[in-house]
Amino acid sequence: MGLIQNILAVIVVLGLLITFHEFGHFWVARRCGVKVLRFSVGFGKPLWSRVDRHGTEFSVAAIPLGGYVKMLDEREAPVPPEEQHRAFNRKSVWQRIAVVVAGPAANFLLAIVAYWILFVVGTTVVVPKVGMVAPQSPAYEAGLRNGDELTGIQGEAVSSWDDVNLALVGLIGHDGEIAVEARPGDAAGTRRYTLSVEGYLVQQNPPRPLKTLGITPWQPAFPAVLGQLLDDEAAARAGLESGDRIVAVDGEAIDDWMAFVETVRKSAGRALELSVERGGDARTLTLTPGSQRLDGGGEIGYIGAGVAAMEWPDEMRREVRFGPAEAVGEALSRTGEMTILTLDSIRKMLVGLISPSNLSGPITIAKISGDSARAGLDAFVGFLAYLSISLGVLNLLPIPVLDGGHLLYYVVELVRGRPVSERAQGVGLRIGLAMVGTLMLMALYFDLMRLW
Repeated sequence: MGLIQNILAVIVVLGLLITFHEFGHFWVARRCGVKVLRFSVGFGKPLWSRVDRHGTEFSVAAIPLGGYVKMLDEREAPVPPEEQHRAFNRKSVWQRIAVVVAGPAANFLLAIVAYWILFVVGTTVVVPKVGMVAPQSPAYEAGLRNGDELTGIQGEAVSSWDDVNLALVGLIGHDGEIAVEARPGDAAGTRRYTLSVEGYLVQQNPPRPLKTLGITPWQPAFPAVLGQLLDDEAAARAGLESGDRIVAVDGEAIDDWMAFVETVRKSAGRALELSVERGGDARTLTLTPGSQRLDGGGEIGYIGAGVAAMEWPDEMRREVRFGPAEAVGEALSRTGEMTILTLDSIRKMLVGLISPSNLSGPITIAKISGDSARAGLDAFVGFLAYLSISLGVLNLLPIPVLDGGHLLYYVVELVRGRPVSERAQGVGLRIGLAMVGTLMLMALYFDLMRLW
């Protein structure tokens, strides 16, 4: 069932993002007087199609992971003299730039709308209260202690763990000091702490911004009750079910979920005898955790199961909600922050601060799409917005075959006063295909490595 949900979620997510992207091209092309021959959602054989009064064929094709807008263009096929004024290549360079930019712009607009909806409807976040500070860590040396509530990172206010992680991920590669503001315990005021770091999060996969500083978020003592189980993983194969409560492991009582996690992590490949309570009945099952390899070497136990959802204490929850007008500014600000973070991450990957193994392909996108859909509407909409921004940014990169590559050609045309030669565009096309193809293969490779 989990696999089917992941597939459906990624089809919905990518279908929506690509449709918006292509509609941006389509809408502006129409306003510039360009004849659009086909608007296709998906590739391959059309499953459904119709032609409107303007002669544009709208179709839904069999392969849902893509789409395209085909315009009248003399470079692709002969155009009758009476139609030449509607050909894309006959339009002014500014009109062609507008058509090209419209696709990524539509993705940014979609992200703004998604964030606006989230801010107006409201989301519940967890207060960033420190649960534990590891001894001799940067946070401990700076003076942070258990129970402190984080209120600012590098001068920017934070009100949730999402805000904290977003601010810290933006500091990848930072050398020197990280300024953290926190409210100690139940104190009314805040204090400023200076954490010393060197090569912060460089080459970590995945980045662990809090753990690297020695901070563990506070969380209530969750009982050891199973929530979601992944198909064909150790927990499911052992006969465990959602709702099962783990009472003991090898005769040792289990007090809470974290105690069970620690036992599993230390028991890769070793059979464990579980005492389980299910629907008021006691039973005994044998569980043999699989293993996950750590970046720094070594393995930890893994069973493919999560904890059952529980309500956080009211004092640890905070609702983020804005009025319709105020939410516009917040949505624009969040979209700008995520756009800058995406661009900065690309830069840091190119200079070696971020490992290329953090690249994600269709398998990881499908998994995260499914996870976010199961986590709730706010998580799904937030992921949709972030992915839409990523698609917009990637398409604006100056790589031939992408929108940014065409944009580069048109900027050169503006400067030179004449179009880039067909020969130069052909060479660029081959280079662009090689770059995009290599990037896709790398992303798929790292996807498969995560699965294994």
